[in-house]
Amino acid sequence: MGIYPVTQKEYFEIMGVNPSSGKDDNLPVTRVSWWDAVEYCNLRSHHEGLTLAYTVSGTGNNRTVSFNRNANGYRLPTEAEWEYACRAGTTTPYNTGMIINNNTGWYRNNSGNKPHAVGEKPPNAWGLYDMHGNVYEWCWDWFGVYTEEPQTNPAGAASGASRVLRGGGWYDDEHYLRSAYRNGDDPDDLYYDSSFRLVRS
Repeated sequence: MGIYPVTQKEYFEIMGVNPSSGKDDNLPVTRVSWWDAVEYCNLRSHHEGLTLAYTVSGTGNNRTVSFNRNANGYRLPTEAEWEYACRAGTTTPYNTGMIINNNTGWYRNNSGNKPHAVGEKPPNAWGLYDMHGNVYEWCWDWFGVYTEEPQTNPAGAASGASRVLRGGGWYDDEHYLRSAYRNGDDPDDLYYDSSFRLVRS
């Protein structure tokens, strides 16, 4: 898993555009849809000679995507992978403990009402930065209902209307930054705080 969300510099190098509202190479790219994130994953994989994780068919509202789980190319984390990585072995609401603190991440009380460059807050125990706050991160999964039974690396819902976003954003209250907090939005939607993080299998 990438230690940071994808930056504006990284996104521009592959896509040739920077859709973010405020421009800075080291800020996370924002205003990217779930589909934009999938396209970036495939183009970067192609650029680096890797097997594409996604096959996209159709156009516009008729697009479908399949996921080759054996590919070595870039992809979005599953929701289960994202939470596992965010927690980094913890069981508390935040990977920094029971209550949020200034080192947990950027949120409403410390962000100055703006996003921040990646890596300015300390990493979690597994060396991953910005898992709490700053920007929401798209995951592969459809937003679906969890079962209450314990599971190991569960697959997400088979279908749905929304794709999962995790992590909370720079303008959010602390509740939305919890490791377990779930959000979902239309995969076509663009938000000033939506970004993504890469995974390779």
